[in-house]
Amino acid sequence: MIDSEFDRRDFLKVLGWGGAAVALSGCGNTSIEDGKETIVSYVQAKDYVIPGVAVYFNSTCAQCDAGCSITGKIREGRVLKLEGNPESPINKGRLCGLGQASVQHHYNPDRVREPLLRQGDKGEAISWEKAYGLINEKLSGVKGEEIAFITGDVSGHQKVLLGNYMDSLGSKNHFVYEAAAPAVVRAANLKAYGVEMPRYRIDKAKVVLSFGADFLGTWVSPVHFAQQYAAFRKGVDGQRGVLIQAESKMTLTGANADRWLAVRPGTEGILALGIINALGIATGDVAQLVKDYDKARVSRDTGVEPSHIDKIAAILRLRSPSLVLAGSAAEGYVHGMQNAEAINLLNYVLGNVGKTIESPVSVPFPQLAPSKGNTASLKRLNDDLAAGKYKVLFNIATNPVFTAPASYKFGDSMAKAGFKVAFAHYLDETALQADLVLPLDSEMEDWGTHVPEYLTETAQINIQQPLMERLHANTRGMGDILLALVKQRKPEEYKAFDDYYGYLRGAMLQNKGALGGAEKDDDNFWNDTLSNGIVKLSGPSSALSGKADVAGLKLPAPREADKEYPLRLIASVTSNLRDGRHTNQPWIQESPDPLTTIVWDSWIEMHPKKAAELGIVEGDIVKVTSRTGSISAQVYVFPGIHPEAVSIPIGRGHEAMGRYAKGYGVNPFSIMDSVFESTTGELAMHETNVNIAKTGQRVIVVKDEGPVGGKQMGARIAVSRSTDQVDLSKEV
Repeated sequence: MIDSEFDRRDFLKVLGWGGAAVALSGCGNTSIEDGKETIVSYVQAKDYVIPGVAVYFNSTCAQCDAGCSITGKIREGRVLKLEGNPESPINKGRLCGLGQASVQHHYNPDRVREPLLRQGDKGEAISWEKAYGLINEKLSGVKGEEIAFITGDVSGHQKVLLGNYMDSLGSKNHFVYEAAAPAVVRAANLKAYGVEMPRYRIDKAKVVLSFGADFLGTWVSPVHFAQQYAAFRKGVDGQRGVLIQAESKMTLTGANADRWLAVRPGTEGILALGIINALGIATGDVAQLVKDYDKARVSRDTGVEPSHIDKIAAILRLRSPSLVLAGSAAEGYVHGMQNAEAINLLNYVLGNVGKTIESPVSVPFPQLAPSKGNTASLKRLNDDLAAGKYKVLFNIATNPVFTAPASYKFGDSMAKAGFKVAFAHYLDETALQADLVLPLDSEMEDWGTHVPEYLTETAQINIQQPLMERLHANTRGMGDILLALVKQRKPEEYKAFDDYYGYLRGAMLQNKGALGGAEKDDDNFWNDTLSNGIVKLSGPSSALSGKADVAGLKLPAPREADKEYPLRLIASVTSNLRDGRHTNQPWIQESPDPLTTIVWDSWIEMHPKKAAELGIVEGDIVKVTSRTGSISAQVYVFPGIHPEAVSIPIGRGHEAMGRYAKGYGVNPFSIMDSVFESTTGELAMHETNVNIAKTGQRVIVVKDEGPVGGKQMGARIAVSRSTDQVDLSKEV
């Protein structure tokens, strides 16, 4: 039984169930409590290997935060292939290319393989015992407020252990950072619907009007939404779904739209209010708000023809229910919150709330719920570091030196922390500045539980389990590292757990009644949990707000042209590279961009009219200059962008991280101005203005679409038209 000095309530908090409003299993269900159980690794190749015969294990993909479940194919103890787990309500057996490429992350030759201690400009390999001892030494005499942690999104029992370790240190300084998070949309949703992330039912809609939400490429949960989109295209009540995409730079979703509208950067909210006006069905405060947004004004401000506004309003009146989405194209401005609020208002006017905007479900265990990242947290951390506030900094699998705008000078700020510890897979730009680097297992070697932010049909806890034994003897899982560190501070409370596997198994068995295993013995419940890879739960639903709120909604007039920096820079997020954490996976570098088919390099998208005006053709190397800095890259002439904007994808331009990442392309963050969204404090990623200058150099753009003119091996296999003859609002 549990030691009298360490009561049951504390024990449940250690395991992650403290405060959960559920019926907990009784004391004594598992011998983990008194430390009698001996835990060994679940993956023992000698027990199941039959030469030539594959076996399969279910786990969770960690390439992004969508929470897709995976099935790994293993032969002779080696992971060969990943597919989606059909039992997952999120991805239902499907898996994107990014998820498939995680096999290359696992086998990557550039992974950090042992703890490294900085000695001058080099890293000295040390033992784990010495690494843990050094951390304990550096924390001696340091106050909790002088210790900070920066992580990406974290959930499940990794989050529990991290929280327990921070509590043991007396630190509350947890900065959750994601470079491309929908943080502004979350804030707008909370105001509009009462929840940060409602359930979007694309499959129930007859019309989807998306303002830059790339739900087929990078937005929230693209594998899930792609399957909803397939149902949407088949139709509801015999009517095939119609997709309209309004944005300044074409996304993968925009390329699949029935009608694509190039909107002047930053005017998405004005277009939304203009559509409400054109619908003619608004009443009360909403009608008063939109009365001045007539078609003539809206067309002048946004660049969208009045006829298109009429057509959108007509189809929204004709087909109900519809669904309106606000994405990154709308939120990346100083007034991004107002843009998103105006777009969400359309759903109320159209009666979509409660039909295609549904209440979300949540996991009934607060300690496991995801901590969601944003960019405002990095700004706060940078300011604190620059002020010399922290003596010890823990960085867990993030790379802010690469993704922070150059104007932050984050590397200089980070250097002011006395001791810096990085949990890392690669020696990326941030890990290189750490004093101690702790090498992480890949997702295919590690244990864990995860709770996705966006839950679909039901609440669930995703299980992560090793698909094979460690490739490198001296890497460790995040859970094992955190467990070892917290045992330094509270050895008695954690003495029952020899490793993270034992901790995780004990935690799940301790609460198996609430997890649907009340009728099963411990071994059967645990084995079934691992076999399924998912624990489905009856989670509570959050009620949606039933009233539109227009208080404080005021959109600025479009910006006046900047003579020195006339073009808007759109730092775009691609489905392959995301924020750049995957760039060292050669499959990802080799995968053609879905719209341009470019591989292994960065490019600058420019509208044909603007390119002709500047005398620029495809392949010209141009210099892009902002008030912060400049970079040079090749031009790709593309009609899917507004003439007043240019676009460069983020993710490339690494100066470290490995042989497949270093030296390929350019990093748009390095020229991004420090401009912030006025309500949330988020980095306004589309508020940087630039100018373009030719360098006199030209290259052949390496892409997968074949030579200009659609010929391959001398045969004309596809009819093409020049870009100046294409009207995408009609053609797509």
